[in-house]
Amino acid sequence: MRILVPVDGSDNSMNAVEFIASRTTLLGSDPTIEILNVQFPLPARACRLVGQDSLTRYYEYEAEKVLEPVRNVLAKVGFKPTETYLVGEAAETIANEAEKLGTDLIVMGSRGQSALRGLFFGSVSNGVLARSKCPLLMLRDKPAPSTDALRVGIAVDGSKYGRAAVRYALKHISLFGTGAQFYLINVVSDYAGAVMPDMAGMALPALSEEEILELQKDEFNETVEPLRPLFARAAIKPKEVCLVGNAGDEISAFAKKKKLDLVVMGSHGYGRFKSAVMGSTATRIAATGDVPLLIIRQA
Repeated sequence: MRILVPVDGSDNSMNAVEFIASRTTLLGSDPTIEILNVQFPLPARACRLVGQDSLTRYYEYEAEKVLEPVRNVLAKVGFKPTETYLVGEAAETIANEAEKLGTDLIVMGSRGQSALRGLFFGSVSNGVLARSKCPLLMLRDKPAPSTDALRVGIAVDGSKYGRAAVRYALKHISLFGTGAQFYLINVVSDYAGAVMPDMAGMALPALSEEEILELQKDEFNETVEPLRPLFARAAIKPKEVCLVGNAGDEISAFAKKKKLDLVVMGSHGYGRFKSAVMGSTATRIAATGDVPLLIIRQA
């Protein structure tokens, strides 16, 4: 597995490093991990004044201040990653480096801002998501898991994006640790609000409670049934979870209740502005909860 971990010296980026250090099964599979520091370029006038040699030494010095503590954390678990620093705009540079490496996963810390605030404050993780098709794991300001085996929710909705999330998780199963527990989550419609007018124009329930439950059961099975063989071939039996209501709110609440370590889900790949305006499920979960999100991008 090829993993890119951008770091900038902040507590949030160190959360990403600590997460990698906690992945005993993953590290045991000898993955390729690159730690990347992106230095913001100095103004052109300053560059001309100091000269190229001094400028290079400056960037190297600043990068080393960031990379040294990362190196120390991973050395404690016996892992030595590749280290790189580049100069440029952070999100674009990270996305380009991920494409160049053929990266399977980008792991980043996130400040945990709301979707709208993150949009206008130019969140780097949002920028990477907008520019790259590479799967992106966004870690919030939470400590790394204390055990190798994670509690993982995989959110599906019957679309190709949900199927991509399942396939990715099963292909890279070592990321979640030996003995990981999986929840296959689908949020169905709340048909209880369906009404029909009677002869006097009064709104009456259109469906009985039994009919509602049957519709929800059918909707859930239609989504989950095609995915069951994928788990069976991987010798994994997930707990199937049917939720009702708004997908973002319900998944966020379930993740909090069950203390999930991670939620995996597919994304249509909207850019930062379109995602915030359209209120994608991933954006909603990011805005209302603190569970780490692994977003599987699709073109």
